[in-house]
This record gives sequence, C-alpha cells and structure tokens, in this order.
Amino acid sequence: MDLNNSFEVKAPIDEAWVIVNDVERIAPCLPGAQLQEIEGDEYRGIVKVKVGPITAQYKGAATFVEQDKENYRVVLKGDGRDTRGAGNASALITAQLSPISDSVTKVDVTTDLTVTGKVAQFGRGVMADISGKLMGQFAENLEELLEDDGPTPEAAAAEPVATAAATAAPSAAAASPTETPTVRKIDMAEPEAVDLLDTAGAPLLKRAAPVAGVVLFLLLLRRILGGS
Repeated sequence: MDLNNSFEVKAPIDEAWVIVNDVERIAPCLPGAQLQEIEGDEYRGIVKVKVGPITAQYKGAATFVEQDKENYRVVLKGDGRDTRGAGNASALITAQLSPISDSVTKVDVTTDLTVTGKVAQFGRGVMADISGKLMGQFAENLEELLEDDGPTPEAAAAEPVATAAATAAPSAAAASPTETPTVRKIDMAEPEAVDLLDTAGAPLLKRAAPVAGVVLFLLLLRRILGGS
C-alpha cells in the first residue's frame, strides 16, 4: 500500500538534509524504533508495536537506496520480520525536501509499505491514519532535536553522495577481499511499543463497531434462549 505524509521542520533545507540523512541521530525520534547496530551501509534495529494486549517486535535492517543532495531527495529501503514469525514488513520510503522559507523546510514522505500478519488486519484506511499520526509524532520529536542540538559539526561536514551505490564502490575497491565491515553497536534506550489501537483512534473503533454489534446481539440471543 502507498502512504503519503508531509510535515514541516523549523530548519533551513541544508540543515534539514543533513539530519534526515543521519539515521543514528534521528532514530530516537521514530516512535517504537530502536537502532541497535550499524555495519557498513546497513542499519539494524527493531520496531515495537502493540495491537491491544498483543505486542509484536519487528527486527530488521535499512539501507539508503538514493541520496540526491542536488535535488534534496533521499530513498531508504527497510525490511523487518516479526521475531515470533507472525508476519513481516517491508517499506520503500522516499523523502523529498523543499524550502518553505529560509528557516522552514517541508518534507514530503511517500511510503510503499507491505505488511503481513496481525498488523495487516487494519487495512489501508486505518494504516494511513496511523501513519499520519506517527509521522506527526516524529516531526514533533525532530523539532525538539533541532532545538536542543542543532546540526553536529561532524554531520555538517559530511557531504552525502548521490547514491548508496556510489558510496559503496570506493570502499569496496579499497578493502581487501577478505576484509569485512566492522559492526558498531548503538547504545540506545529500549523503545516503548506503539499502541496501534490508541494511535488509530476513532477510525478503528468505527470499523470495529459493526462487529461489536453482532457479538452483542449473539450474546443477548444466547441469554434469551438460555433463560426460556
């Protein structure tokens, strides 16, 4: 399913670009997400979600497919699997940055999402609502990050290249065939699971109302027949 969201951050576009490409820095801003380790160009971690009393944990990895500094466009590919084998998720996320003013940047996010398992029961309508609310929370957290920290000197000095393939080519040539990338562990607090029922709110309750009505009718019918 395709999900479209947008938000604004109070930062010049070049500053916003640096931060959007700094996965280690923005990971704590993502509700339910925990970045655990980085190996080469691959970022690994988990995402926790709740569906009522049931908690699911998706463990997976993400890599940059494209980082086009000239057009302020970044594409990220992520894949995750429920640790209990109850489903999986994959997403191709495209973020397009555009300046609103010298101090405000708009970020349009398009997500091509594929989900299986219990979370897939929500359908596109509810998932779009959930996506919008989670994106709003992410934007608020990102705003706080910008206000508290500003761009780090290291991130500001780093210039993203046009594509992930372009970054991989030089490093592959320099490394020996037997050399493997170093795995760097990330010390990040364990996230609180995102409660999809709370996040979905009214749309989910509205969708569930007919089912609840049928269940109530059957219970009443059983009581009447049992009492006769």
